[in-house]
Amino acid sequence: QAQLVESGGGLVQAGGSLRLSCVVSVRTFSSDDMGWFRQAPGKEREFVASIRWSGGSTTYADSVKGRFTISRDNAKRTIYLQMNSLKPEDTAVYYCAARPTAYGYRYWGQGTQVTVSS
Repeated sequence: QAQLVESGGGLVQAGGSLRLSCVVSVRTFSSDDMGWFRQAPGKEREFVASIRWSGGSTTYADSVKGRFTISRDNAKRTIYLQMNSLKPEDTAVYYCAARPTAYGYRYWGQGTQVTVSS
C-alpha cells in the first residue's frame, strides 16, 4: 500500500504564492511518475502538472503554465507544487497522485484546500 499526505494549502490573496508539499510512502517512490490535480466546487477533477521519476521532465496544464512549478526530492520522498501569481480561479482542493497507469493514477492523497481571494 501507499500513503500520500499533502500540506501547504490555505487562503491567499490574488497575486500571492503558495507551496504545496506531498510526502509519499510508496516503496518505489523514486521510480514513480507523480502528478498534481485539482478539483473546484461543482467541477470535475483536472490535471495540473506531472513530473517523471527522474525529475527531468515536467508537464503542465495550459492554465497554470508559467505560474506553477512542480519538483521532487526523492531523498525526502516528497513532491512540491510552487504556485505563483495565484488567481481566484485556482481555488480548489489540490491532490497529489502517484504511479500513472492506463486507467489513471494508482495512488492518491486526501487533498489540501487552496483558496484565492480577489
